[in-house]
Amino acid sequence: MTQTPDIKERPASGWQTILRVIPYLWPSDKPWVKRRVIASLTMLLMAKFVSVSTPFIYKQAVDSLAGDAPDAATLMGLAAVGLTIAYGMARLLTVAFQELRDAVFVRVGQRALRQLALETFTHIHRLSLRYHITRKTGGLSRIIERGVKGVDFLLRFMLLSIGPLILELVMVSIIFATVFGWQYAAVVIVVISIYVAFTFRVTEWRVQVRREMNAQDTDANQKAIDSLLNFETVKYFNAETLEANRYDNAMRKYETAAVKTGLSLSFLNVGQSLLITSGLIIVMVMAAKGVQAGTLTVGDFVMVNAYMIQITMPLNFLGTVYREIRQSLTDMGEMFGLLGQPTEVVDKPNAPALSVTKGEIAFRDVRFDYDPARPILKGISFTVAPGQRVALVGPSGSGKSTIARLLFRFYDVTGGGIAIDGQDLRDVQQSTIHASIGVVPQDTVLFNDTVYYNIAYGRADASREEVEEAARAAKIHDFITSLPDGYETTVGERGLKLSGGEKQRVGIARTLLKNPPILILDEATSALDTQTERDIQDSLQRMGEGRSVITIAHRLSTIADADQILVLEAGEIVERGTHEVLLTKGGRYAAMWARQSAEEETPTADAAAQTDSTQHEGFHRLRAHP
Repeated sequence: MTQTPDIKERPASGWQTILRVIPYLWPSDKPWVKRRVIASLTMLLMAKFVSVSTPFIYKQAVDSLAGDAPDAATLMGLAAVGLTIAYGMARLLTVAFQELRDAVFVRVGQRALRQLALETFTHIHRLSLRYHITRKTGGLSRIIERGVKGVDFLLRFMLLSIGPLILELVMVSIIFATVFGWQYAAVVIVVISIYVAFTFRVTEWRVQVRREMNAQDTDANQKAIDSLLNFETVKYFNAETLEANRYDNAMRKYETAAVKTGLSLSFLNVGQSLLITSGLIIVMVMAAKGVQAGTLTVGDFVMVNAYMIQITMPLNFLGTVYREIRQSLTDMGEMFGLLGQPTEVVDKPNAPALSVTKGEIAFRDVRFDYDPARPILKGISFTVAPGQRVALVGPSGSGKSTIARLLFRFYDVTGGGIAIDGQDLRDVQQSTIHASIGVVPQDTVLFNDTVYYNIAYGRADASREEVEEAARAAKIHDFITSLPDGYETTVGERGLKLSGGEKQRVGIARTLLKNPPILILDEATSALDTQTERDIQDSLQRMGEGRSVITIAHRLSTIADADQILVLEAGEIVERGTHEVLLTKGGRYAAMWARQSAEEETPTADAAAQTDSTQHEGFHRLRAHP
């Protein structure tokens, strides 16, 4: 087994994250997005101006009723009614402008969300196999999920809440200083400053607590997904209690972090309420004294109260928004850190497409290592002539699968070179390499979809007739048509409703549909019973006709007719030749052949019956779970 070093992403900082989001709000090639952003900001400003003028109308209505307004004796009733209606209309307009703002902006936000999700999804597929081997799928999905949600929150609240809140606070401070005196404005500014400083300080502490909670959440989710994906293994080893304990231990750590997060939230809320209430009391006491002294009217007192309540609500909201924005920046930082993970295998600028005319494969002194201290391949050289079948054999860890991965360009070689029809793989487009090579792995993994979808995955533009023809060539068409739903039968997660042989045949059909000029058979039958293996070997033989084939084999009987057999050991080719030549040499290959021949036994009738039962296992499973 090859090992790769752990790969760690560095989360993007808060400012880096904000700068990454801005282009989605103001794209240079999408003028309609800019128009919507401008329209949203216009609606926002109108909503705030109407909102700030509302307490003035409220004050006039109160003064009219209290007899403090000019000409109150003759206009009291009419003025009060008219001002009350105006006050109601102002509140309605404030809500209307806010809703229009959201309605105009929603498409901008959803577009940004979709683009970022697609960019992240695409980037993950571009990352090397080395990265995916070291990452945990459950944790990766949570990073993407939280990051995308964070983008949605940031776009909506940072642009449409924080900015308007600051504008409203500035406008209220100016009104207080102009109408009531600088002392009122000073109280408001001081209280708000202390409030903001307290909120930011405590929230920064809470972010660290929240990160710990997220880490435990990710770990628990990963353990749950890993356990469910290995459901059969858990059952085989009667390990349900073990898995439950592992999950519970992870959730216990999450519980501890979540409790700490909740307690810190309570502390923050109490502190914010104390500061806001103190500011409200101070300003109201000052206004009450002004009314008693005759310098202010009752309407002024009410207006001061209305403004304080008006800024108190968004200030409370500021605490929530800041916490969520800070958390969103943390979650998005992880996602952008993932996006910042460099792609290990990249195409050269203006790299041409691979042109396969003959299918000759050449390994020239190929060296490779996952870790410089532990080389995997140590100068491998061989050629696969067009239409030739070359087999790789050897013990586990000798480098057989690594050769296949390098040919598919999952990795770039660290020394030497690999060429197809004289074209170095590092000089051509990866997508054309992948299009030219078909792989049948040891364990074919299927999508949780229909049989038809899984076969058609080999070529998206294939017709129904071509899909069925590929199934016939793989000797699985009759089995599929015997199912209740035929080609529309769902195979289950990873194809678990099919037997091993049936999954392999679907994989063969998928590769046949792809119709590649080069084929890699990576121990494609080693996990199957003898009879199923013989049946599939016939399909593989026909598949290889006219193609250059590299076969990685464990059972030597399956590659005895290969044009050339390479025996690998510790990353080097120690023997090469045909089956007959290698047996004549009496070396490692001959010893392996003798050992496997001695281990093989003629199947008894009972064993044959068991094999027949295994062949039909998937059929019964599919009928039981249509």
